[in-house]
Amino acid sequence: MAYNITISKSEASRINNIDFNNIGFGKVFSDHMFLADWDGNAWTDARIIPYGNFTLSPATSAIHYGQSIFEGMKAFRHGDDAKLFRPLENWSRLNKSAERMVMPQVPQELFMQGLTELVKLDKEWIPDIELGSLYIRPFMFATDDFIGVKPSDKYCFAIFTCPVGPYYSKPLKVKVEEVYSRAAPGGVGFTKCAGNYGGALYPTKIAQEEGFDQVLWTDPVSHTLVEETGTTNFFAVFNDKIVTPSLRETMLAGITRDSVIKVLNSVGYNVEERGLTVEELVEGITNGTVKEMFITGTAATLIHVTAIGYRGKTYELNESADHTATEMVTNTLKAIRTGELPDIAGWMTAI
Repeated sequence: MAYNITISKSEASRINNIDFNNIGFGKVFSDHMFLADWDGNAWTDARIIPYGNFTLSPATSAIHYGQSIFEGMKAFRHGDDAKLFRPLENWSRLNKSAERMVMPQVPQELFMQGLTELVKLDKEWIPDIELGSLYIRPFMFATDDFIGVKPSDKYCFAIFTCPVGPYYSKPLKVKVEEVYSRAAPGGVGFTKCAGNYGGALYPTKIAQEEGFDQVLWTDPVSHTLVEETGTTNFFAVFNDKIVTPSLRETMLAGITRDSVIKVLNSVGYNVEERGLTVEELVEGITNGTVKEMFITGTAATLIHVTAIGYRGKTYELNESADHTATEMVTNTLKAIRTGELPDIAGWMTAI
């Protein structure tokens, strides 16, 4: 099914006012955004309009009852053109979140048409700088003006984009979290709903006050198994094997995580997806069998972790850590995304 998307272009682009060498992450927004409305039966009024504020009722359902989900993805420069990285994976995961949050499914055609038309219109916003990309935020929220605990009848599906540089500027120190939990069995931990991130802010604040950059979540039942950090999936390199926690319902299935595993496997690395205890990780750092730790995510791509805080002690990796595997993955993903290497896996989608 093809959707009729109306396009209202911005009268004057803001692009010439932007210093692309100092854009940071998530603070500068492109000229346009895509919107579509669910009227209770179908998606209607698909449109691209100038980026701007929403007008919402104080009784908007999403504000009160949390029906709000999102995705994070990127577009990259390919010469004068742009390509999206694994967009159908984001579409699929958005709908998985929507199902759990009792929200309507977004058809593939609507998602891809809105996405490609929007990026096509604002492709000049993709920074032509080292590690630059166009970050893309598809999201959906409930729009009923009704104070009553029930699924909304109406929703807005929207996409906006922003030019970005690196999310993290340095390797991280993370604190093992044993008091608070990100999610619970039977809950919404596997979704990208807004509440998952709101609930993580307080433990993260405490960790940062103690000198760490992020929390390393543990399982909510025993607090003995490593899960993920606040925004990323976790990997540890043990001598000749690379271990990442196996996915559970309390964890998000990262698209970058999956891409990293596939790249590592393709060149012969031994990647184990399994339970990883905090004690095993700390023992490995202490006795030197853990050679390297890193995290992966759309915003971060791949960032090294240099220290773990656990029960009042900080366990730091040897400064001479071997980064061979992570440098290979980083360079391979970068080359695929920018067209320097052939896209054998079919991960890139032209707009």
